[in-house]
Amino acid sequence: MSPSEANSWQHIQSEVLERIRSRQWKPGELIPNETDLAKEFGCARATVNRALRAVADAGWIDRRRKAGTRVATFPERKAVLSIPVIRKEIEAKGQDYSHDLLHSVTRLPPAEVSRRLNLADGIKALELHTLHLADNKPHAYEERWINVDFLPEAAKADFTTISANEWLVTNAPFTEGELVFSAANAAAKEAKLLNIETGTAIFTASRTTSHDGNGITAVRLMFTPGYQLHMAI
Repeated sequence: MSPSEANSWQHIQSEVLERIRSRQWKPGELIPNETDLAKEFGCARATVNRALRAVADAGWIDRRRKAGTRVATFPERKAVLSIPVIRKEIEAKGQDYSHDLLHSVTRLPPAEVSRRLNLADGIKALELHTLHLADNKPHAYEERWINVDFLPEAAKADFTTISANEWLVTNAPFTEGELVFSAANAAAKEAKLLNIETGTAIFTASRTTSHDGNGITAVRLMFTPGYQLHMAI
């Protein structure tokens, strides 16, 4: 291992995890501070900070300002979820993907959408309704709002040739978000679009993403029966 590899944040992360898993640092125990760890590994304190943030994000340590960092008493395993590109999901199954843009208008959003996107009073957003298809059969119906005040290039995008889902994954990196899964009974509108009976149980996902506090998009996706969500843990 080269000197640069030995004091990289990834190496420090691995070493910290090994000490926790081997019980060298026991659950609930206070671990050395960043300054001491930086001295031990021969690196900058910022490098240690980045490594510890990664370990904390994985649920192995609890970091508290002025109280130090402790090994988590009950470490949590956290699921890793990336926003899927629906086209790629469908094509991975050997099916042909297409989408229909059913509705596109820039207008004042409902109060709940403004709250989710952190919009000031009077700020408009782009409303899109899209039907995603696999082999020309309904796969998912999407109702989406995009904050074009923060992301003005979205107002110029041609969402008839590329779905808003794929465009945003490619062009709008986010720093935080909220995701809610639920089961619902399809209302008449969704049932007609998804070609199912009204009242059929469907899987829904509501998601909001933002970048440093600026809302990017709020979307609700409704999938045809049989859809499966995959996450890594």
